[in-house]
Amino acid sequence: MNNPFTLSFGKKPLQYVSRISQNSEILENFTAAEPSNQIYMITGVRGSGKTVMMAGIAGELMEKEEWVVVELNPTRDLLQSLAGKLYSLPEMHAHFVQARIDLTVLGLNVSLENAVPVTDIESAIALMLDELRKKRKRLLITVDEVTNCDSVRVFASSFQIFLRQEYPIFLLMTGLYDNIYDLQNADALTFLYRAPKMVLEPLNYTAIRKRYMDIFDLDVEAAGKMAGLTKGYPFAFQVLGYLRWENRTVKTLEEILPEYDQYLEEYVYGKIWSELSDLDRQVLIRMSTGGETKVKKIREGIGMKPEQFSVYRDRLKRKGVLDTSKYGEVSFVLPRFAEFVLTRIL
Repeated sequence: MNNPFTLSFGKKPLQYVSRISQNSEILENFTAAEPSNQIYMITGVRGSGKTVMMAGIAGELMEKEEWVVVELNPTRDLLQSLAGKLYSLPEMHAHFVQARIDLTVLGLNVSLENAVPVTDIESAIALMLDELRKKRKRLLITVDEVTNCDSVRVFASSFQIFLRQEYPIFLLMTGLYDNIYDLQNADALTFLYRAPKMVLEPLNYTAIRKRYMDIFDLDVEAAGKMAGLTKGYPFAFQVLGYLRWENRTVKTLEEILPEYDQYLEEYVYGKIWSELSDLDRQVLIRMSTGGETKVKKIREGIGMKPEQFSVYRDRLKRKGVLDTSKYGEVSFVLPRFAEFVLTRIL
């Protein structure tokens, strides 16, 4: 049997722990007769499973006859891509042709005799959405790893117009918290600020433990030790499982920890560290060297005033590094991140 775990980002692994409640919230909302939300923004740290969750939801809706699902590339012209992909849908193309929607002027190789060419991209998409609505179809658009760039801002503004026109159109976007935050606060996009943000929390500890028990034939204590080392971080769940599988007959769990740390550093932690400011790093170094969790002691140790420390605490929370849920304390969200920070100062 091949290794059931994967180190690849974005692809749904064979061993996958789902977020049942969060998945259900989005699916139940989108499929409701009168949806209260037609946009969800999925955010979390790198390796938290944003893309996998989005793909899973899209896959479930694709199996329903009344749904059409389109995936867009955020680095391209999103409106142009949407128009092209909608027009090429096998199940809808004949209806668009019958409606005499001519998109030649938009750069698409479509020309219909006696049809008036559409010269505006929003108008073209609106015409196709009209046809979808007549056929009682709902459209889900997915966009992975959005940033606050021109193409995304233009697309989001047009999407808002389509919502006001009550088209059956839905949107799932994923992105790092800072990128989602910047996009929501962009001029003319304040409607996105009201869109629900689905912040991905750690995976269920019991579910991870059970998965390790089944795969490696471990008892509760041994599987629990492995689960604890992941802290519910999806990428860590994959990495630790992958390494344990590859070394299950030659190395103990303790012996694969250095390699586990190396994978976390090279795939995720190094990138996170490179994006932090000097003061961000000072906070993390103080926590790592002293093992301190009390906010007051941490800020006093680096000479920060309360109002200044709160800025960096919130920044590190948004980056998915710190847990600030306990009053007066902070702790690391990511597994063995303190050990990683110590390697940065040696």
